[in-house]
Amino acid sequence: MLGASLYVPANRPDLADIANRKKYPWVRSLVLCTEDALHERDVEQALLNLAALLPTLAISTLPCFIRPRNSGVLKRLLSMEGIQYIHGFVLPKIGLHTLNDWLRVWDDRYNHYLMPILETAEAFDRGKMELLRDYLDDSGLRSRIPCLRIGGNDLLNLLGIRRARGATIYDTPLRNVIADLVCTFYPAGYQLSAPVFEYLDTPNVLKREVKADLQHGLVGKTAIHPTQIPVIESCYQIGREDYNMAVAILDDNAAAVFKQGESFCEPATHRHWATGVLERVQLFGLVESGP
Repeated sequence: MLGASLYVPANRPDLADIANRKKYPWVRSLVLCTEDALHERDVEQALLNLAALLPTLAISTLPCFIRPRNSGVLKRLLSMEGIQYIHGFVLPKIGLHTLNDWLRVWDDRYNHYLMPILETAEAFDRGKMELLRDYLDDSGLRSRIPCLRIGGNDLLNLLGIRRARGATIYDTPLRNVIADLVCTFYPAGYQLSAPVFEYLDTPNVLKREVKADLQHGLVGKTAIHPTQIPVIESCYQIGREDYNMAVAILDDNAAAVFKQGESFCEPATHRHWATGVLERVQLFGLVESGP
């Protein structure tokens, strides 16, 4: 679980301070962007920044990913000194055909992880997403994919929509799309990361959205500003009641069916949930009441 990943345009002058935890030391993971966060005219400066940054990451403990603008940029990145120190790449606009364009350039000598972003019109077609899932399975890439990211703003753009300030992503037509993606990829063993939330002055709505993310099985979200991180990750904390219930469900001596508090528990069907709860406690902590 990457938690709230901070999304940073790679042309920023303070890129090295952020990536080396001198700035925002509480950040859990980074995505350094050379794609939609930049004008075309800024790409060269971003690549110069990255070329200077990469060798300094040798001793960094911060999971750092780069979002290449296109396969040509990926090729340049792979030739840079220090590229082995990043954790991997976030691949934009992924579909059945575009994935091959990336894989023709990518090489796996450094065991980089890949995080494809589902943000093309194909994401609206469950059949095409099932074909993409099967392709990923057959390609042997599953172990390299910590999660698939859902590109909410790109998908809304395809519909000519921008969410209203008080709306969550689940108040838009993407609610059903997200549900379909979860049902397509999760049973096959793929994790998904939730869309970004673009407003900085409505933390209550962000919190409401993250809670809805969790109800869809999405643990992980890209933050566009450091102030969003504590809001997001506070929602990932586990309440004492859920923690106690998860421990009871995973107990080797648990009954096949039992009552915990005012809840019905059945280890055969709740084990996966309980395992995720304990993982979240380890990463994000425990609170005495639910967030």
